[in-house]
Amino acid sequence: MGLMEGKKGVILGVANNRSIAYGIARSLSREGARLALTYAGEAVERRVRPLAAELGAPLVLSCDVGDDAAIAAAMREVGDTFGGIDFLVHSVAYAEKEDLKQPLLMTTRGNFRRSLDISAYSLVGLCREAAPYFKPGAGVVALTFYGAEKVMPNYNVMGVAKAALEAAVRYLAQDLGPRGVRINAVSAGPIKTLAASGISDFRDIQNTAAARAPMRRNVDIDEVGDAALYLLSDLARGVTGEVHYVDAGYNVIGM
Repeated sequence: MGLMEGKKGVILGVANNRSIAYGIARSLSREGARLALTYAGEAVERRVRPLAAELGAPLVLSCDVGDDAAIAAAMREVGDTFGGIDFLVHSVAYAEKEDLKQPLLMTTRGNFRRSLDISAYSLVGLCREAAPYFKPGAGVVALTFYGAEKVMPNYNVMGVAKAALEAAVRYLAQDLGPRGVRINAVSAGPIKTLAASGISDFRDIQNTAAARAPMRRNVDIDEVGDAALYLLSDLARGVTGEVHYVDAGYNVIGM
């Protein structure tokens, strides 16, 4: 019997078969979970539907996390279809391309607001609308990166957004804990995904991480997927409000 047998939930952020969210979806599906996958826009929908079929996910639905009504409708559909929600995975972030190339100093108010709205506030909105459907023991996982804590090349406003996301995880842990719901973040090492393609010199970041990490390598989406599986399963029933690193140990190195 799989770790997630009988569990049902939603994953936001599957873009293609190289995305971290897809790695998480694959790990959860392998352990018996039933999945709902979301998309934003027709281009992403065309990529997501075949992946949903491959994973046996019975529900694929639109969810624009920048729209409160869309979030409410999506969580209601997931909750009603599944009879409740056992897990939610937030793997959504956004920054304008120019803001990943120029210093934070040059980020406009509008771009800053948009980045924090999509990358951080969306987690708050999703948890609020999912809360009536969360089952006791439900788990939430959000995806973050070490650039939330330390300055990383060409990460800029996204580092600020991820810092806000990590703070939100801690405060949401306090809010959701009395309901029997846990929330944690997974801080993944640099992985070449569609989102990462917008970061200049990303290959150099990967090479540096691999050279300096204790394990002398980068990680892959399956390793991140299995870590998220642990956090969403009953194995982590006493864990909430944490940032769990899956980065071959890079975060422990000082020099």
